[in-house]
Amino acid sequence: MVVVGLGPVGCTAALLLAEAGLTVAAIERDETVYRLPRAVNLDGEIIRAFQKVGRGQAVQDLMQPVRPGDRAGFANARREWLFGQPFVAFGSNGWQPMNMFDQPELESYLRSEAVNHERVRAFIGYEASGVENTGAGVRLEFGRPGDRAPGRLSARYALACDGASSSVRRALGIGWKNLGYDHEWLVVDVTLKSGHTLGNDTLQVCDPERLVTYVCTKDPYRRWEFRMHAGETAAEMLNEEKIFSLIDPWTPRGTYEIRRAAVYQFHAATADRWRDGCIFIAGDAAHQTPPFLGQGMNAGMRDVVNLAWKLPLVIRGAADERLLDSYFAERNGHAHDLVEWAVSIGRLMEHLAEQERCARAGEPVPEAPASLASSGYGQGRAQPPIRDGVVLVDQVSDTGFTGHLFNQPIVRQADARETRLDDLLGTGFAVVVREGEPVLSDASRRILDHLGAARVGLQGLEAVRGRFDRLFEHHEAAIVRPDRLVFGHTTAELSLDRLIGLLAEKLSLTYDD
Repeated sequence: MVVVGLGPVGCTAALLLAEAGLTVAAIERDETVYRLPRAVNLDGEIIRAFQKVGRGQAVQDLMQPVRPGDRAGFANARREWLFGQPFVAFGSNGWQPMNMFDQPELESYLRSEAVNHERVRAFIGYEASGVENTGAGVRLEFGRPGDRAPGRLSARYALACDGASSSVRRALGIGWKNLGYDHEWLVVDVTLKSGHTLGNDTLQVCDPERLVTYVCTKDPYRRWEFRMHAGETAAEMLNEEKIFSLIDPWTPRGTYEIRRAAVYQFHAATADRWRDGCIFIAGDAAHQTPPFLGQGMNAGMRDVVNLAWKLPLVIRGAADERLLDSYFAERNGHAHDLVEWAVSIGRLMEHLAEQERCARAGEPVPEAPASLASSGYGQGRAQPPIRDGVVLVDQVSDTGFTGHLFNQPIVRQADARETRLDDLLGTGFAVVVREGEPVLSDASRRILDHLGAARVGLQGLEAVRGRFDRLFEHHEAAIVRPDRLVFGHTTAELSLDRLIGLLAEKLSLTYDD
C-alpha cells in the first residue's frame, strides 16, 4: 500500500492502514511539518477513530479543554450574540465533540506515529511522479527534486492525500464539480499576550461593512478571517498596518503578535470521481470547503477512516474488490452534504448582514430563505448520515439511526470497571443486542466469524457518562461497522439473521471453501 502525502490526512491513513496489518510506503515532499496553522477544529468522531488504534487519549491531550464561556455562534456588527451553541466536554462519540487545536503540534505527533510505525516505510523529502495503474495494482516513481534516476515502487493500491493541488488527481484527469462559493478572505493567526480584551466566543460576525469570522483556537492562539471586498488586493490586505487596523476594534495593539497572515480563496467543490482503478484520492484532493463548519480536515480524515477498514478486507481476500466501489458512494455524498452546509453558513452570514443593512437604512428587511432556516450553529441541522454503500439504505433517514454514528457512552461493567463502549466492540464489525445473547443461525455465525465480528450485549452494562444509542428504545439489535456507523438494525419484519445476511451481500464477502 502506498500513501502519497503526509499531512494530517495522509499520516492518519498511513497509521490506520499499518495498524490494520498492511505494509505501507509513505511518500512526503516536505522534510518537516508545516509550521504555521491551517485547520483548527477536530471532531470527537475523529478522536474516536484514533481510540480504535490506542491513541485516542494522546490526541485528546493535544486539544484545548473547554474553557468557561466557550461557545460558537453568529453576531451582528457590534459583535452582539444572535444565536449559537455552547461547547461541551463530552459528546455522543465518547470524547469532547468540538476540539480546538494547533495544527503543527497535532501534525508533528501524527507524523511521528506514522513514520515510526514498524509497518510503515517513509520516504521524507521525496516527490511521487508517474503514478499509474498496472494489471496487478499500481506503479509509481519517486525521488528527491533533481534526481536523475528516480526510485520505483509497486503496490496493490495507492492513496493520494496530496492536497488541493494534488498532482495525482491532475495526472489521472479527474475534474472538479464547483458548488458555487468562491471568495477571497484574509486569514490572520495571532499569539495572545497579556492585556488582550478577547472573550471565548467563536463568532461569525455578520457586519454589512465586512463579514468576519473570529475563532478562539487553542490557547494562546486566536484567528480572524476577513472577507475581502471587490478590488482589494492581497498585497493591500497583507500590509501590517492594514492588519492592525482590522484587529483594532477587537483588542489593543501590543496585546498580540501576528503568527501568520495569508490570503485564501474559500472554495466549494468535490472531485468528479475519487478512484481510478487501484488509485484513490482523499482529503483536499477530493473535496474542498469553506471553513465555516471547521470540517475540511475532519472530512479528509473520514475518507481514510472509511478506506482503512475496507482495503484490509479486500487485500486479505475476505471481500471482493467490488467493496471498494462503496468508498465513493459513501464519502462523496457525505462530503457534498457538509460542503453544501458550509456554503449555506456563508450565505446565512450574507443574509444577516443584509438584514442589518436594510434595518439601518429604513428599508424592508428581507425574510430568510427556507434553505437557510436551520443552517446556523444550534439551529437544528445535524451531521448527515451516509446514504449509500455498505448500509441498509431503506433504513437511512436524517432522523433515524442507520447510517449515523453509534453512540459511545462510558460504561461500567459488572466487575465495576469503567471503559468506553467501543473498547468492548473490538476493532471490526460488532453485533450489539439490547438484552441477552443473540440466537444465530449457522450461516450467520459463519459470516461473523469470517469478519472477526464481536457480539456484545448491553444487559449488565451501566452508562455512567453519556447514554446508550436511542435505537435500543425501539429495536433489539444492530450491526455496527468498524468506523462505528450503524449498518442497520432489526425490526419486527427484519430478523438479526437476515440483517447479517444483507451485510454479507453488501460487503461482497468471499470464502476459501
